[in-house]
Amino acid sequence: MLPVDDLGEPVALDQPHRVVSLVPSITEAVAVSVPSSLAGATDFCTHPSSLDVPRIGGSKYPDVDKVLSLNPDLVIANSEENRAEDVDRLRANGIQVWVTEAPATVPMALKSLRRLFGTAWDLEPDWLVRAEDLWRSAAPVRLTAVVPVWRRPWVVVGRDTFATDVLRRLGIENVYGSHEERYPRPSLQELNDRRPDLVILPDEPYEFTHSDGPESFPGLPYVLVNGRHLTWYGPSLVEARESLGRALDYTQG
Repeated sequence: MLPVDDLGEPVALDQPHRVVSLVPSITEAVAVSVPSSLAGATDFCTHPSSLDVPRIGGSKYPDVDKVLSLNPDLVIANSEENRAEDVDRLRANGIQVWVTEAPATVPMALKSLRRLFGTAWDLEPDWLVRAEDLWRSAAPVRLTAVVPVWRRPWVVVGRDTFATDVLRRLGIENVYGSHEERYPRPSLQELNDRRPDLVILPDEPYEFTHSDGPESFPGLPYVLVNGRHLTWYGPSLVEARESLGRALDYTQG
């Protein structure tokens, strides 16, 4: 029986030697774990900072012709970020595509990565084991927060999102964590009316700064956090727990 990707699609994987990743966090994971296999990545694959591979355009709209020109034996995509027609075209050209699902929790993300590395390379990366240990537990809730990820219009983190689970494990309850949408677009008035204990402003995808964002939430405490630590799953999770805990002024017992 063939192994299956996150969506249950069979993928006849032999150990890949030329991988193109369309998922920035997985690009980092592959680059750290099996660097010689990475043959291409998106323009948004910023880590490791020393990454030097051909670029194939954006994460959502990659240049499929460029991907094909790299002769990959595996392309890693994501069901939420990548278009089905691009995946279909790659497969029609004989390229194996492993499609990941947008993880709703930290354990889901790590399980997905464990399956990918175990299937493709029969590998259990040290960082993966360490991340599983670090993020296994959840702290008691001590604060509520809203987490904008864009403005004009305002977009916030909602239900069934990786970032919501990351914060929950740090003792922070996302006030939009039970919203019917994964990325609601509330008005600024509504955001302020929620009166959270904290406004959490990441530096990606929108780059909030001390002078761009906090002024919209008068009277509410705010913190700036590393967006990669909040939303990426991979080797960054090893440093993310301490980094986010320090930014949120929260120390694990």
